[in-house]
Amino acid sequence: MELAIESLDSPALTKAQLADLLFDQIGLNKRESKEMVDAFFDLVSQSLVEGDDVKLSGFGNFQIRTKAPRPGRNPRTGELIPIQARRVVTFHASTKLKEQIQSGETSASDA
Repeated sequence: MELAIESLDSPALTKAQLADLLFDQIGLNKRESKEMVDAFFDLVSQSLVEGDDVKLSGFGNFQIRTKAPRPGRNPRTGELIPIQARRVVTFHASTKLKEQIQSGETSASDA
């Protein structure tokens, strides 16, 4: 199945646009489309908050990484400021996605 996204007006794909694509191309009603998109992102977010990696076959991996505390500097005053330890999300694109980007393919993967 191929999802056409050429009609997008903005350079960013939004959750509302994803829901519209599900409505237009798969036939879900608008409420179901919005709920499905919201549920997907809620599930991904919750998994990351719990410290689990999220692996999307053919797309990439979202991982939580803990950054150690480090010294920082206020660029305006030059004052040393400690930067607290924090957790960050990293994304690593799959080889398949990287190849699609390099070749300019616009079709959706079937994996």
